[in-house]
Amino acid sequence: MNIDGAVVIITGSATGLGAAVAQRLAGKGANVVINYSKSETEARETVEVCQKLGAETLLCRADVADDADCRRMVSEAAEKWGRIDGLVNNAAQSKIVAHADLEALSGEDFMRIFAVNVVGSYQMVRAVAPHMKTQGQGAIVNVSSLGAITGAGSSIAYAVSKGALNTMTLSLARALAPEIRVNAVCPGVIQTRWWREGLGEERYPAFIEQYADITPLKAAGTPESVAEPVVWLLEGADHVTGETIMVDSGLHLVGYTPR
Repeated sequence: MNIDGAVVIITGSATGLGAAVAQRLAGKGANVVINYSKSETEARETVEVCQKLGAETLLCRADVADDADCRRMVSEAAEKWGRIDGLVNNAAQSKIVAHADLEALSGEDFMRIFAVNVVGSYQMVRAVAPHMKTQGQGAIVNVSSLGAITGAGSSIAYAVSKGALNTMTLSLARALAPEIRVNAVCPGVIQTRWWREGLGEERYPAFIEQYADITPLKAAGTPESVAEPVVWLLEGADHVTGETIMVDSGLHLVGYTPR
């Protein structure tokens, strides 16, 4: 895919990894849809950065768990630019819960996490697929997690939802070929506001230090470090589909994730 002039929707792109992907794409000449559910101020800041990089942008508030919101967002992008070339399913929901504390993770927690992480991603793919099929090409990247492989992570529900997302990536890669490529990335811990706020200022630095120390590369990920392979899967991986790339400083080689 030629990124210059391409139209890419990035869900959950107000902050963190989503914002980093949007900015990297904007710097390469793409037009980007910045999506948020709650973080309007941060989303507008991301829009401003992307515009300064030369991109045309569309700011869209939408909850990907709502199918009508997904279809509206895609429709607005298609109406503005006449095409949809890429989709990055980055919007995600979780809750930090010790895995052994089963009572702290309710059925409602499970349902909301799955509604965003799995159903929301599917609904976005379903909405963009007809446009990509008509164009004869398109690329989709699902942002999964190392927890999908290890079963570890912020909560059991989150890990299970990302395992489902990996399986869905395989299913969609088969179903949508040859016009549309579907791949996934599995980051380890990324240094983001979500972890900082979830753990608190006192616990966060030690958590990141612990994570970095046990990885072979002795590093915790950043939004920018994970954005690189996401953009590559959109732009430069014309013969790659149904693939899952781990971006975890090699932690999968050790087989442990702090939780």
